[in-house]
Amino acid sequence: MKRGRTGLSTKCPTFPLHEERAKRKKRAASSYVFASEHDWGSLPHHIVLQIFQHLSLVDRARVSSVCRRWNDVFHTPDLWRRFEFELNQPATSYLRSTHPDLIQQIIKKHAQHLQYVSFKVDSCTESAEAACDILSQLVNCTIKTLGLISTARPSFMDVSQSHFVSALTVVFVNSKSLSSIKIDDTPVDDPSLKVLVANNSDTLKLLKMSSCPHVSPAGILCVADQCHGLRELALNYHLLSDELLLALSSEKHVHLEHLRIDVVSENPGQTHFHTIKRSSWEALVRHSPKVNIVMYFFLYEEEFEPFFREETPVTHLYFGRAVSKEMLGRIGLNCPRLVELVVCANGLEPLDEELIRIAERCKSLTAIGLGECEVTCSGFVEFVKMCGGRLTQLSIMEEVLIPDSSYNMEQIHSEVSKHLGRMWFPDMMPTW
Repeated sequence: MKRGRTGLSTKCPTFPLHEERAKRKKRAASSYVFASEHDWGSLPHHIVLQIFQHLSLVDRARVSSVCRRWNDVFHTPDLWRRFEFELNQPATSYLRSTHPDLIQQIIKKHAQHLQYVSFKVDSCTESAEAACDILSQLVNCTIKTLGLISTARPSFMDVSQSHFVSALTVVFVNSKSLSSIKIDDTPVDDPSLKVLVANNSDTLKLLKMSSCPHVSPAGILCVADQCHGLRELALNYHLLSDELLLALSSEKHVHLEHLRIDVVSENPGQTHFHTIKRSSWEALVRHSPKVNIVMYFFLYEEEFEPFFREETPVTHLYFGRAVSKEMLGRIGLNCPRLVELVVCANGLEPLDEELIRIAERCKSLTAIGLGECEVTCSGFVEFVKMCGGRLTQLSIMEEVLIPDSSYNMEQIHSEVSKHLGRMWFPDMMPTW
């Protein structure tokens, strides 16, 4: 054994000690040259800026301490044009929150750079009040888009209206270039909208203000009358009027692209819904033939009476509560521009006739979703056959389909797939 080990060692090449040291020095020298030629601190400014734009705020702050040049990039105005303030109370929310020190640093050093700003607040009134405090300090800003978002219940509604309006007015007055505003579920009022119009009428293109109880039809009409560049508008049905549609249809106004209307009732039987004239709808479509009119309904069955008695140019319909067969029948008769229909629930009567009527009259229909409804398999196949391949989205729960003498549940998928021109299966209810 000793001879074997000795013989093996004699076959291995041996190097003098000084040769090994020389090799180590050479490797160290080459690594030094590589580090010198590829110094991360000497990267071009625009390269570092692009890297920073892909980092979270916390990571940006960390890497800004690497060297002076990276710290300079950290304070580049381009990095601070878009910022989202996250305001959450640690005691009631698991969501992260923007550190107060960072907020003050932004207000002092970067307020004039902010252009795309949003506030995300939790359900606590303190968070909404903190957002108002920040807004009131943005006196040197040139904000272009502003969004106030409640991640849970609408906490801005719990803030003093005078405090909220005062803070919002600061931005309206000082920005003078607002193009997009999302202020759903807030106590904004008519006077503050007048301030908005007075300072931003030439630039405003998008306004979303659903569930704003302090705004009147006259207040939103003032916006439509003065902001001729408005392309997208979201509001509650009680703010919709014939006068508003005619204002949006005037020759001075650009073509409207998107109109969202929320039809909501909190107290069944106590909310009166007015009727919009057919001529007003027709004027809007003549002026803006490609406008998407989206309506979300959260009503009780007895409250649908005023709707779709005449032709209505709605394109997208979403029903969050049960809707009657009669209502769906009126939709088939009077909504020829319908593109998408989603029905949360209906009842225990099959909707075969109503779906077939919708397929016949709504030639632009491309998407449909049915929840707690009932349709016979034969009626459903006939509906799909009439619509054909234009149905790009077909979401039907398996429980909706009722097997009959023509089709059972095993046959329905292949028959529908044949008429769609692609593979299709009904949606399955999760079992967990």
